[in-house]
Amino acid sequence: MNQRATALGLILGLALGLLTSATDIDLLDRLAAGVAPLGTLFINAIRMVVIPLVVTTIFVGVARLGNPRTVGKLGGSALGFFWGTTVPAIVIGMGFMTLAMTLWPVAVEVPTTVESAQELPGLLDLILRLIPANPFAAAADGALLPLIVFTLLLAAATGAVAEARRQRLITFAEDISAVFVRLIHWILWTAPAGVFGLAAPVVAGMGLGLLAGLAVFVATVVVGLFVFILLFYLPAVRLLGKKGIAEFVKGVSGSFVIGFSTTSSVASLPVMFEDAEALGVSPAVSSLVLSLGAAINRAGSALFQAGAVVFLATLYDVPLPFTTLLSVGFVGFVVAMSVAPVPSASIVTLTPILEVAGVPVAGLGVLLGIDRLPDMFRSATNITGHVAAAVIVEGLCGGDVVEGGGTMTDTIEDRR
Repeated sequence: MNQRATALGLILGLALGLLTSATDIDLLDRLAAGVAPLGTLFINAIRMVVIPLVVTTIFVGVARLGNPRTVGKLGGSALGFFWGTTVPAIVIGMGFMTLAMTLWPVAVEVPTTVESAQELPGLLDLILRLIPANPFAAAADGALLPLIVFTLLLAAATGAVAEARRQRLITFAEDISAVFVRLIHWILWTAPAGVFGLAAPVVAGMGLGLLAGLAVFVATVVVGLFVFILLFYLPAVRLLGKKGIAEFVKGVSGSFVIGFSTTSSVASLPVMFEDAEALGVSPAVSSLVLSLGAAINRAGSALFQAGAVVFLATLYDVPLPFTTLLSVGFVGFVVAMSVAPVPSASIVTLTPILEVAGVPVAGLGVLLGIDRLPDMFRSATNITGHVAAAVIVEGLCGGDVVEGGGTMTDTIEDRR
């Protein structure tokens, strides 16, 4: 995706929307309304691809682990760290954004044309709907939560079958995923026009308050990411990895800078291997943990997505009761660790989370336009987590060798 062109599309859309909201010129009103179909086409195209893309990516990521009994001590420790830090990241994202929206509310008036939120189930209904009676019907209806559960179960079962069959299924799913990755790349090249078509009518109805809200959103995400690192990664490195905080911060700085610049975990892998070795991590640990982390560790992305849901729900005045937050947290937990290998993937894969929450997806266009800065910080946070996990697993396991595992070196490129 051309970030500069997308930013230009956002700027033009914001300018048209602000001029429309500040004046009574009929021509501008018609123009802002007339470009709305561009945004609708863009969102429809993303919706068309995101379900099969997320499903195949989740399947590959889980099935590739194999039988959980053969993952081994190193892989199990790494997975426990990744999963254990993703949950508080989601809580911080939701909590910080809720606090920010309370202290600095988004003073906008939502247009009456915005789609209404779907009726959300209670906790018992949510639990009963987790297992779909017909997964194909769930896919056709866009019911992401039961579809994700079905995919997780199917992938786990695949990991337990004979190696030859497992590899055939994984290869097949990877091939399908690669096709949808190429398709989403094509769609994202239309992002400048799509963002323009989304931003202009939204800002025309909401005015300057939206810009102030976006500034609060970006600042809250960045602060939340640094607080998350300070509260979880650094203490874990000290207590579990038996490594000094100052030494770790100095040692991970190279990976942090490369991740911040490239917004890619995989592109940062060579530097991460060097930094991990300098921090005393053995090759047996770093080859498994860093590769596994580059594939599925997305705590920074989870924090960003959780905050984005709260922000857009506030923007569109959609209530988020506790049962809804549970649904959002569960889907965000799974999706964040299976983020598809595309630019601004945390935005693209936000679609199923918003649909579970009943939040209109039109706001994705505005987030796409300002995503470069949050993307840099959340990618750097993810990469810090990869190196922290390697240090911690080295401290806990002392370089134990995985039995029957593998090193997960065949990671998909540019997972964010």
